[in-house]
Amino acid sequence: MKFFIDTANLKEIKEASDMGILDGVTTNPSLMAKEGIKGNDAVIKTYIDICEVVQGPVSAEVISTDFDGIVREGEHLASLHEHIVVKVPMIKEGIKAIKYLNGKGIKTNCTLVFSPGQAILAAKAGATYVSPFMGRLDDINYDGVELVEQIVYIYDNYGYTTEVLAASVRSPLHIIRVAEAGADVVTAPFSALVKLFDHPLTDKGLAQFLSDYKKVQEAEKSST
Repeated sequence: MKFFIDTANLKEIKEASDMGILDGVTTNPSLMAKEGIKGNDAVIKTYIDICEVVQGPVSAEVISTDFDGIVREGEHLASLHEHIVVKVPMIKEGIKAIKYLNGKGIKTNCTLVFSPGQAILAAKAGATYVSPFMGRLDDINYDGVELVEQIVYIYDNYGYTTEVLAASVRSPLHIIRVAEAGADVVTAPFSALVKLFDHPLTDKGLAQFLSDYKKVQEAEKSST
């Protein structure tokens, strides 16, 4: 399973890249605003900066909701860098635009997907990725992981090449569960990714090893 980081924070992106676990990045206007990135020029620069750090797909989101606007923005975003994937909302005009952009060889990520039916439409239109928002479903008492499982099952049935990108991930447990469900990609906040390192027995074992090593060193000193 590929690991994407869901952020516009360059420091976090660089740290994840340095750890060797980063395959790509997803971002959106809300994440840009969270980092204090304002104005179109600043947003475009941030996309390019991210692409220079990440040797993999970087999803950049359109803000238009009409076909012409989505296509115009999508073509412009795709021209910024070879790593750009155009992030398009799951709406009728968005599906039309995904079909068009796919025909032009532009990679797309169909976002804000909340049902298997929507995922089928995205795949048929030729989306490179489909992003089921599992955390937001959990928020309204639906099982977001079940949606990922359904999409994976349907895509396997028909040989769709669209990759299932589990999004709106909130915790390390979400990451493990979508891995079990067969998601091709998970995109998560940096905080959720690094929590995969944590386990009390690892901490306890390391502390014991270091303590024992210290005792060996002290014994060696006292014997000389």
